Amino acid sequence: MDAHPSPERPLRIGTRGSPLALAQAHETRDRLMAAHALPEAAFEIHVIKTTGDRVLDRPLREIGGKGLFTREIEDALLDRAIDIAVHSMKDMPVLQPDGLVIDCYLPREDVRDAFVSRRFGSIAELPAGTAVGSSSLRRRAQLAHRRPDLQLVEFRGNVQTRMRKLDEGVAAATFLAMAGLTRLGMLEVVRGAIEPEEMLPAVAQGAIGVERRKGDEIAAGLLAAIADQPTALRVESERAYLRRLDGSCQTPIAGLALLDGDQLWLRGEILLPDGSLSITGERRGLAADGPALGLDLAEELLSRAPQSFFELIGIDPDRTSPPV
Repeated sequence: MDAHPSPERPLRIGTRGSPLALAQAHETRDRLMAAHALPEAAFEIHVIKTTGDRVLDRPLREIGGKGLFTREIEDALLDRAIDIAVHSMKDMPVLQPDGLVIDCYLPREDVRDAFVSRRFGSIAELPAGTAVGSSSLRRRAQLAHRRPDLQLVEFRGNVQTRMRKLDEGVAAATFLAMAGLTRLGMLEVVRGAIEPEEMLPAVAQGAIGVERRKGDEIAAGLLAAIADQPTALRVESERAYLRRLDGSCQTPIAGLALLDGDQLWLRGEILLPDGSLSITGERRGLAADGPALGLDLAEELLSRAPQSFFELIGIDPDRTSPPV
């Protein structure tokens, strides 16, 4: 942007229009207000409808995968229609368009998946043949691997839509992110949080990233004051791992990095979509080496996968590894 935010020239924050996306944009605005002693009038929330918001009758993997919830917002940022963009990092492609950068992450929320049901208290309680709804290829594959006796059904929409589908009997249970339910103040719908040891979350789950134009020093300075370094270390390791695996909505991939002082522990899992194969691994090392650890873990998982895995998933195991 050309000048520091003020009521006369507010900072324009781009976001999707779902209740969760708006909650994340408001959190970003509130943190910027507090960090810089600015009034609310110094900010504007701009809602941008994305392809993923418009097309609700087909699985994400059929209409383009990752980028469906970000492309139009990034176009607005490049066109200078907005000044910054707020994203759920688990929705973000691993590469940004030329001219854009994400170097600000808000403190990460609960990374776990939530088990949500009107009738049952946990995955273990689900009778054989029970319909479980999810649009996440990762969750579907993990559940099929652990409970192949369950029936999986497509389940898209925001949190409120998915709860309505449960009430209508489309499925008896579903999964949502604990982070989103926390930010929406809807933890009452959670029957139980699923520990990563049972179901490893999506890469960058629970993390909010704020995107800006490269060279926009005013935006960079504003965002530096609210950037959370521990979250950056974790997310950058996870996304380096994802980048080597060509992660998209076509590929069931899970990953989670945890910090202990200056040490980082990264776990990963890749699966076939039908859950018939799961390959897991982990790395431990210095947090500062997080991206290298992520790349190394991805290489190990690829080295242990049979050729049939690559043919079914569409990963090229021989593709030159990207720089980290």
